[in-house]
Amino acid sequence: MSPAPRSNSQSQVIVLSLLHDGLTPTQAAARFSVSRKWIYQLLARYKEGGLEALAPRSRRPKSNPRALSQEVRSEIITLRTGLLSQGLDAGAASIAWHLKEKHGHSPAFSTIWRILRAEGLVTPEPKKRPKSYITRFEAVQPNETWQSDFTHWRLADGSDVEIINWLDDHSRLLLSCTVFSAITGAIVIDSFNTCRNEYGTPFSTLTDNGNVYTARFVGGKNAFEYLLSELEIVQKNGSPAHPQTQGKIERFHQTLKKWLSQQRPAHNLKELQQQLNEFKSVYNTQRPHRALEMKTPQRAYEATIKATPKVAKEKEHYRIRHDIVDKFGKLSLRRAGIMHHLGVGIQQRHKKVFIIVDHFKVSVVEKKTGELLSRHEIQPGRSFWTNTLIDEETKKSRKAK
Repeated sequence: MSPAPRSNSQSQVIVLSLLHDGLTPTQAAARFSVSRKWIYQLLARYKEGGLEALAPRSRRPKSNPRALSQEVRSEIITLRTGLLSQGLDAGAASIAWHLKEKHGHSPAFSTIWRILRAEGLVTPEPKKRPKSYITRFEAVQPNETWQSDFTHWRLADGSDVEIINWLDDHSRLLLSCTVFSAITGAIVIDSFNTCRNEYGTPFSTLTDNGNVYTARFVGGKNAFEYLLSELEIVQKNGSPAHPQTQGKIERFHQTLKKWLSQQRPAHNLKELQQQLNEFKSVYNTQRPHRALEMKTPQRAYEATIKATPKVAKEKEHYRIRHDIVDKFGKLSLRRAGIMHHLGVGIQQRHKKVFIIVDHFKVSVVEKKTGELLSRHEIQPGRSFWTNTLIDEETKKSRKAK
C-alpha cells in the first residue's frame, strides 16, 4: 500500500493557481486574502527550489541574543562539580552567587537548573514538606543568641572524637569549631570564653539539656550555668526530645560533616583541627546562605549592631535540699560538679535540716524548730566552708569583753 499523499500547503496552492489557472498576482492575492508582496515572495521561492521550497518554514529565529554562551554553560557545570567535590552546597542559588561574585551577574535559577538537568547532574528527590510547614525563629541582632552543641567524628584510625561548635543565631556565623577527645563542662566554659573574647558577650545562649550545659534535671546548677548567671546572660534550653529547637546548629552539623567527608581523613586531633580552621573560613566567608538573602555569615554578622547582655530574670538561684547532719557535725553539698563540705558544728549532729542554696551563700535550718544552724559563704575554690555564724558570735563575745 502506497503512503497517503501529503496535503499541499496554502503557499503551494497559491503558486499552482498562478501557474495552471492563469491567475494574476493581484487576482491570487484577492482570492487567498494575502498581500501581493507575499505572492511575489512565493514565486521567487518556487523558482529557487520548486514546490518543496514552499513548505511552511519554522518561525524560530536563527539566533537568540539572550541564549547562554557555551562558556557560561561550561562554567556552571564546572562550578557544580567543583563545589560538590569540596563538600559544599552546589544548588542553583550557590552557583548563581559564585557567578555573580565573579562576573557581577548570573542567569536565573531556573536556567541553571535546566542546564544541570540536561547534563544529568541533578538527582531527583522526593517532594519535601513546604517551607510554610515549619515555623522558624531567628534572633533579630548578632550576639542576641548563641547556639552551641557538639557532634561526633572519627579519625583515620577509627577512634571517636567530639567537635564543639558555637553559632550566632542571627547571622549563622561560626564563632568557634574545636575538636577534643571528649567534651567536658570545663571545655564548654573555655570555648565560650574564647568566643566572648573575640566577639563580645551575647545576650543569651541556646543549647540542649546535656549535662555539660545544664544540671537542671539533676538538681542545682553546673559551672556553665553559674558563669552565665554571673555575666547576666539569659540561658535558654530546648525542650527534651525536641531537637528542632536547635535546628540551626543541627543543620550546621550536616554541612560540617558533608565537608569533612570530602577531605583526607585526619590522623590526629591536630590535623583535624587544621581542617576545622579551614572549614570555618570557608563557611563564614565563601559560602552564601539562602536564609540570609545569599549573604555570607560574615557579611550578615557585620551588617547589624550587636546585642549585649541585660539583667536576666530570676538571676538569684534558689535550691532546697533535705538532709541530716552527720556524726561529725558536717554536711556535703555538690555545686558545679564539685563536692564541698559544710562545717555546721558538732553540737548539731544527727539533726534533720533544710539546706538552702542561693547564688552567694548556703543556709542550714533545723526542720523541727526553723532555727538557723549555720551559714556558709560560697567559695568555689575551697572544699570546706566554715560556719560564718560561729565567726560572728566569736566577734560579738570579744567585743562584749
